[in-house]
Amino acid sequence: MIIKRFFCTIVVSFMIFSCKNQKEIILKSPDGVNILTLFPQSKETDKGQITYAVQYQDKQVILPSVVDLQSKDIDFSTPFSITKVEESSVKNEWTTHLGERSTIPDNYNEVKIYLESSTAKLNLICRAYNEGVAFSYEVPKQSGLETLQIEDEVITYNFQDDYSVWATPERELGVTTSKSIYTKTPISELKPGCERPLLIDCGDYKVALAEARLVDYSRMSFEYNPEHQFSIQSRLEVKLESLEQDVIKGNIVGKLSDKSKVEMTLPFQSPWRVVMMAENEGTLLEHNYLIANLNPPSEIEDQSWITPGKALREATLTTEGGMAAIDFLASHNMQYVHFDAGWYGNEMSDNSDATTVTLDPKRSKGPFDLEAVCKYAKEKDIKVMLYVNRRALEKQLDELLPLFKAWGVSGIKFGFVRIGTQDATAWLHEAIEKCAKYQMVVDVHDHYRPTGFSRTYPNLLTQEGVMGDEHSTTNEQTLTTMFTRMLAGAVDNTVCYYNSRVEKMGSHASQMAKTVCLFSPIQFLYWYDRVPSSPVKDDALWGDTRTIGNEPELEFFDAVPTTWDETKVLKAEVGKIAVLARRKGNDWFVGGINGEQPTSLPIDFSFLDSGKNYKLKIYTDDPEIKTRTQVRIDEMKINNQSNYQAILKSNNGFVMMITPE
Repeated sequence: MIIKRFFCTIVVSFMIFSCKNQKEIILKSPDGVNILTLFPQSKETDKGQITYAVQYQDKQVILPSVVDLQSKDIDFSTPFSITKVEESSVKNEWTTHLGERSTIPDNYNEVKIYLESSTAKLNLICRAYNEGVAFSYEVPKQSGLETLQIEDEVITYNFQDDYSVWATPERELGVTTSKSIYTKTPISELKPGCERPLLIDCGDYKVALAEARLVDYSRMSFEYNPEHQFSIQSRLEVKLESLEQDVIKGNIVGKLSDKSKVEMTLPFQSPWRVVMMAENEGTLLEHNYLIANLNPPSEIEDQSWITPGKALREATLTTEGGMAAIDFLASHNMQYVHFDAGWYGNEMSDNSDATTVTLDPKRSKGPFDLEAVCKYAKEKDIKVMLYVNRRALEKQLDELLPLFKAWGVSGIKFGFVRIGTQDATAWLHEAIEKCAKYQMVVDVHDHYRPTGFSRTYPNLLTQEGVMGDEHSTTNEQTLTTMFTRMLAGAVDNTVCYYNSRVEKMGSHASQMAKTVCLFSPIQFLYWYDRVPSSPVKDDALWGDTRTIGNEPELEFFDAVPTTWDETKVLKAEVGKIAVLARRKGNDWFVGGINGEQPTSLPIDFSFLDSGKNYKLKIYTDDPEIKTRTQVRIDEMKINNQSNYQAILKSNNGFVMMITPE
């Protein structure tokens, strides 16, 4: 990773209030498009509250709104005065081999405002980027306190109209919202516990409310704010007591606690509260690196061991199955074999021991010599990943890491981790940091959603937090996920291909397109499928396990990368259609997914280099093709002046592979 950093002085505008002698501070992005105003003139400011407003171009996006920090230890409600303002500007870029682009711009103007009242000290750190604005608060040492308990943090987001938002269902005990169906609903009907990022349709522009650098804090969620006509408010996660884990879905359940939501040692800085803005959802997705930029640079100096790639789940949990999977991977340009739940017993049992290979008889009869499989994988240059449920991780992680390293394991998929509360958040990120010390990559599965920690610890390659293919998700929901959940970062969707659920979700070509459209440095393919030479698993829990074939289009899966040098969104409409073009080296890959409505879509290739000729292979759905998957392959020569008319039926898709001649 290379970081270029420059500092210079910026001009921040000040306006003096006549009523409270308070300063209105106006902070603009480097391009002048996004404006964050602190202490805008309003009735809330007149009351001495901490207020802000946001503007995009000439549009008032967020009307004057309030930041309310609640604590029994310090009274933050007394009117504040500004004692000092520090200004800076950063022009920066950083590089990565693990992202949606290899070079990431990181340019912003920043202001740090020191506030003091008769009862408290508080600092606001605010940034304006070309991609959006963000702020966090810093609580310095004061009043002889060593620690501070926070009862809640309530931030309001006041809008001009009852705009539509893409919302998850109400969060209740035993119900997780991170893998739920999104619905488009007005702000006034937003239910408590709505997931972030929260996408808002403001007519001729889009806004997303998000959170960044959540590492040791309670997560935020959104709900309707009844104190204003068209207002959203964020709240912090309530702690749970008497924790139990649903043994079917893995959900953590318990009773609500009356304890403080956050307890921090002073001084500390909160996570970032983020407002992303763009003219459309496609540009928001192109600019989702803003979340990573709000996190510190990598703590891992040598990242050469962090390998992205394509993974295959081996479900037989047998030595024979493992060897067969490795042979298949080596011949199909795939990088990881993943052994799923059951290799160390019942994952939901507190008695299962992940330091041993003790098969769950419901999942495999064995035999399974894991160390021999790891040795064979190394000979074939294939990496091994193991699934471990949070029950074993929380008890045994310090024992598991050196043991897995000795076995030759390269990665861990965390299963059913606790999320949301401060202690759960802190444990998870500390565990990822520990994994880095043993050169272990991580895939956090189930309900965790990222806030940019992969920039600091890039061994966190991917995470779920999505209603993926395991849920037979329709193309419409996938096309909603792309512009909501994926604004936060990489998503492990577990792509299916031969399983019967593909017909419920969309088509085989649209499944292929997910490898381009849904970014994940580790991309799981053939999720329910077995390699041809693997033993038949007729005692599995999964059902409908089909054999991977030799259809001609599998060459695309063999060729498609999982990380990129450049990304462009060519077409975007939430829930309806998406076309993305991504470049790796000199080659381009294009993926298109269509929703319910048939469409005719013109695609131009102006993103290609001028003066060069390219070979195009396009893969489309065609019921006339006499294979199981009915995917048609066409070839043509193109350049950056060429056009292609994609004719897409309902819930179909396409992929393109473009290589220079």
